[in-house]
This record gives sequence, C-alpha cells and structure tokens, in this order.
Amino acid sequence: MNASLNEKLSKVEWGEYKIEKLFTSSNGDYDIQKKHINGVGNYVITSGLTDNGVLGKSDIPAKIFEKGTITIDMFGCAFYRQFQYKMVTHARVFSLKPLKPLTHNQGLFFSISLNYLSREFGYENMCSWEKIKSKTIQLPQSNGEIDFDFMESFIAELEAQRIAELSAYLKVSGFDNYELSDEELDALQKFRELSEENWGTYKVGNLFERVKTKKLPYKAKELPKQPTEEYVLPCLTSSFQNQGLNYYAPKEGATILSNVISIPSNSDIYRAYYQSRDFTVLSDSYTIRWRDNKTTLLPNQYLFMVMCINKVTDLPIYSYKNKLGGWNVVKEKHIRLPQKNDKIDLGLMDSFISAMKKLTIKDVALYADRKIEATKTIVSSKSVE
Repeated sequence: MNASLNEKLSKVEWGEYKIEKLFTSSNGDYDIQKKHINGVGNYVITSGLTDNGVLGKSDIPAKIFEKGTITIDMFGCAFYRQFQYKMVTHARVFSLKPLKPLTHNQGLFFSISLNYLSREFGYENMCSWEKIKSKTIQLPQSNGEIDFDFMESFIAELEAQRIAELSAYLKVSGFDNYELSDEELDALQKFRELSEENWGTYKVGNLFERVKTKKLPYKAKELPKQPTEEYVLPCLTSSFQNQGLNYYAPKEGATILSNVISIPSNSDIYRAYYQSRDFTVLSDSYTIRWRDNKTTLLPNQYLFMVMCINKVTDLPIYSYKNKLGGWNVVKEKHIRLPQKNDKIDLGLMDSFISAMKKLTIKDVALYADRKIEATKTIVSSKSVE
C-alpha cells in the first residue's frame, strides 16, 4: 500500500461496530455435493480459499442467496459476493446480508474488515454466526456515523494501485508477452488430435515414490498461520486452502521439501498439488516425487502430472465419510498420459502447460490494461471537473 493510502487510513476516524448490528445471517437448505456440480445454474459456495470458495455451478433446487452479500466459512474467511449463489451445508459456510445495501466497493471493504476472523478460527475451532455475532469490526466513521464515502474512494484507489502493480509485474516477469510460440501452438494442436493410441496407461506407484519425512512435534492449533520469527517454514496439512500450506513451523528438525507433489490422506477433498517451494509435512498428508533418477521433471511437467493424478483422486465419491486412503491406495491407481514411441511425451506436456499458462495470463493482462485505461478516464474526467 502506498504512502497516500496509508496516510488516509491514519487520518480517518475509526469506530467499533457489533457484527449483529450490521448483518443478518442465514444458511443453505440443501446439502449440495460435488456430484451436483454440472456447470449450469447458480454458483455454489463452499469453505476454503480455492477459487474464493466457489465450488462450481449447479441447477439443483436449493436456496438462492442475494447478490451484494458476504459469505463466511468455518475458517473465518470472508468474501463479498456480487452474484446470486447457493451454499453447501456440510462445510459450515453461512451468508451475511447487510442491513443497509452496499455498493461493490463498500462490500469489499466490509469483507476485508471481517477477515481478521480467519486468524481466530480453523478446524479446531470452527467459525459460526453464534460465535461471531457479538464480535466487533472496525469501520471508518464521520460525525459518529459509518463513513461509506471513505470506503468507496479508498477501495477505488486501492484497486487502481494494485492494477498498476500487476501491470508492472507482468511486464518485468515477461508475462505481458502472451503470444504463443510456434512450439506452444503445435502442442495445442497435437493435444487436440491425440487419439486413443497416443495415450498410455501408467501405474502411479511405478512413476512416483513416497518421500519419507520426520514427524514434527507440533499440532496445527499450536502453530501460527503467518510466518513469525523462527516459524517461517510452511507446513502441509490435509486442507485444500492455499494448497494445504496454512501453518508455519521452525526449519530446525524438519524435512524440507520442494518440487514434489502433495496429496492429503485424511480429507473431504483429495486434491493433489505441485509444491515448488520449500515446505514440510505436518499431518494428514504426504508427498511423492518422480522415481526416475535419469529424468528431472520440469515444473510444467509436474503440473501436467498433477492434473492427471487428480482425475483419479479428486473425485466426488471421496469425502470424510468415504475416504480415499493413503499412498497404499493411490500408488495402485492408474493414470493416462500422452506418449510418443511408447514413452511418456514429456516435451508435449511441457509445451502444453506453457501454452495454457499464457492463455490464462492473456486474460489477466488484458483485464489489467482495461482497468488502467478506465482509471485514467475517471482521473481525467475528475481533473476536468
């Protein structure tokens, strides 16, 4: 945040407001499952940070919540929703409807003010309306009343600043060049044209091996959720929030891992992730690495492998009630991979993921450009006034 915004925050008057005086709370009325997600209907909200808690779309009959409301999950994560949605009931997520209608920017400000709850709640102490309704949030005020105008202008200026930073990052990182190379275009074409004989079936246990790690003498509830002093090493648990890395431990005595795949062993969602940076394993999860010492997998190739592994692990049939199991189960599963001359086509996998990254970044870069131009127009019109 730049000096201008920090100065605004330091000069504004703040007041404390009880949450129950600002919102009413309600819950979903149908236990929507992953099997109900079919890509049509309304968005479905669940717990977690992945995709801001959006599970997908479903047309299954269930209560529809208004846009302009805020969802809070069992971890205390708050998100402002500018669209109508449904909610699962098994993941302890609930909806807050403001007593006074909010603009988009005001809704974002309120959700940010509520996010301190994520530092107080987790698996060991799940968030609920009963637990938070008597709590307070700090809001800007003027003459003893909530200053909604300040919220509006602050979020607008913050967004403009962040978009400018994003644009600069894309340029420095080379991501502003989202034009596909000939190799990447060729990979996309080849991928579309892959026939049955171009895919091979491979046993997971023949490709990967489990990594042995030291057992840490900590419980998740004992560890900070942010790096502090010597607690700087991200810890892996079964959570799908932030790729399972939600706690921090000291490096001393820990098995430090990177460039491996993590898989939960006791979870509601059995989603594998490629972990490129240093971390360690805390509980209810494990990691696997490429067995072939003669070949070093590149990050893009790992990402492709993860995508294929998730086709046999991240399935609606698995949950806390019907667990997938650990490595002894996963290693026996089979995945499909592109092959050339009866060998895994690692080159195609690398180029394909590279192309997909650029196609994704293209949308981000164009969005940043549009936002910057819109901001320039607003600033220009205000200066004319």
